[in-house]
Amino acid sequence: MLWETIRLALSAIWRNAMRSVLTVLGIVIGVAAVIGLVTIGQGSTQQVQSDVASLGSNMLILRSGAPAQGMGSRAPPAPSLSIKDAGAIEAEVASVVTASPISSRPMVVIFAGSSPDTTVTGTDNRYLVIRDWAIAEGRDFYDSELRSGATSCILGATMRKTLFGSGDPLDAVIRLKAISCRVIGVLQAKGASSMGMDQDDVILMPIRAFQRRISGSRDVDAIYISVRDGVEPVRAKAEIERLMRERRRVAPGDADDFNVFDMEQITTMLTGVTNILTGLLSAVAGVSLLVGGIGIMNIMLVSVTERTREIGIRLAVGASQRQVLLQFLVESVVLSLLGGAIGIVLGLALGFVGARALSTPFVPDLGIILLASVFSGLVGVVFGYFPARRAARTRSDRGAALSIALCHLLGLMLRRKQTRKPHRQLDVPARNGERAFLFQAGEQARHGFGLNADQIRQIGSRHRQMHLHLLANPDPMRFHQAQQ
Repeated sequence: MLWETIRLALSAIWRNAMRSVLTVLGIVIGVAAVIGLVTIGQGSTQQVQSDVASLGSNMLILRSGAPAQGMGSRAPPAPSLSIKDAGAIEAEVASVVTASPISSRPMVVIFAGSSPDTTVTGTDNRYLVIRDWAIAEGRDFYDSELRSGATSCILGATMRKTLFGSGDPLDAVIRLKAISCRVIGVLQAKGASSMGMDQDDVILMPIRAFQRRISGSRDVDAIYISVRDGVEPVRAKAEIERLMRERRRVAPGDADDFNVFDMEQITTMLTGVTNILTGLLSAVAGVSLLVGGIGIMNIMLVSVTERTREIGIRLAVGASQRQVLLQFLVESVVLSLLGGAIGIVLGLALGFVGARALSTPFVPDLGIILLASVFSGLVGVVFGYFPARRAARTRSDRGAALSIALCHLLGLMLRRKQTRKPHRQLDVPARNGERAFLFQAGEQARHGFGLNADQIRQIGSRHRQMHLHLLANPDPMRFHQAQQ
């Protein structure tokens, strides 16, 4: 019985293909938008986490200056950091593995007629440990180079390709303005960060050489700090703050004149922002599902009105209200599920294209796909129940009159079974489009509702006189009113 109901629902949908497509359009757009946006959002979240992890595991960043207190506010001037601060943190804070000072400047590098812009960073080998940055070619700095401030340099992958292409960069001499620098190594590629910055567009040199030849100062811009495994970054941050307050002679009760950034907190903040944006966009897209459900309800109500005579015939030949309700409810659910299936395919395609355009991983979520499928079915049930209930409670005068003709038609069909006379030659009171429907309904009555030949002949004989009146008066509504 259920399979027959589903088959009838698909048949009704196919008969009105264009209207069915327009009906499910809201469901398709809603499901596609939700799946596409969630997929792009999860890919962005994964990219942010990967980018922050590429900066180094359990890393803290210490900078001079108090945090800004609000929009437009300016922090008071504060003493700069130094190489000695990095050494003190490494030596006196037990939860710290190592600390490395860094200073950076944008500069023009010159080699063989090429002069691209890049970032020159003065640091030491501990910076590579903290950043989990391996050497792809060559070596890192010797201790003697770090102590003496030799002008040796290590190239990022982008600078290596820009300056040397496929050539060998080791032992080549490049110029940073008027400073000659010998290439001793090449870093492994890290790629672009979540902010779109190329991490490989960099040149490293010893911090003392940077201070003496480029910045002209003993100050450092920041100190990168690596926390021991198993130690909470919050604990290490508190210990560093306590030490720096002592070293910088910050009075009790006064605000810090430095700031310690926790990379884990940055990751949580960026991930939270991404999740909020994804949720808001998905909620907006989810409104399309609601609009699509309302569209299905409206179309099904129109369908009930248009198919009044069909409902009346089914009720007249023995169908129960439950069977009629189930038929229209199944039609609504099938429409919603078809729209959901199409929306899932389009949503995955949208997520794939968006991930490629934004250079983020394509991360489809099976859970959201299953949720979209279930939600599509629920939309069909919720918004299809009222039209189906209305159809089941329909009392159609027009359908009742046509059912009389149908009963007589069934009697004619069975009496003329031997002649195998084609259906189109039977004398039935049907206008264009109703003849085929009456034949189909008659077959359903005979096979689906258990009417045998004797019952159909008896009904046909009892209503034959009314059928003759119906032939003379083609308006069943007026005929039924006259009978009352």
